[in-house]
Amino acid sequence: MEVKIVSNDNQLQEAFSIRKKVFVEEQQVPLEEEIDQYEEEAVHFLLYDQNLPIGAGRFRSVDGIGKVERICVLENHRKSGSGKAIMDKIEEYGKGEGVKKLKLNAQTHAIPFYSKLGYEIISEEFLDAGIPHRTMIKQI
Repeated sequence: MEVKIVSNDNQLQEAFSIRKKVFVEEQQVPLEEEIDQYEEEAVHFLLYDQNLPIGAGRFRSVDGIGKVERICVLENHRKSGSGKAIMDKIEEYGKGEGVKKLKLNAQTHAIPFYSKLGYEIISEEFLDAGIPHRTMIKQI
């Protein structure tokens, strides 16, 4: 597996395709909420398994904090270290950008995954696109 920073429109469309499958089709998030106004300012990441795109995520710097967003992996590639690979690459990128803290809004079912990566819960539960979330942070 290899995680690459998206560098062209074809790769960006592949990232959007994965996000649509996971968030829109699986989780019923409205497309207009999934693809948002931050796409152009975000740095996008694609996870490949033998040249096949299987996961995606994005990073934005917001008030000096790295915001990790839209982490997803196609269903038949989960539980294989693929999510960790994406997170490791985003964390490496954030460090390179001089960010000292990463923040994300985790779906509650994914909290154990992010906790294993060193993230700590800092919020009460809230709904985003109708899905329960909690905000988590990590010092890097």
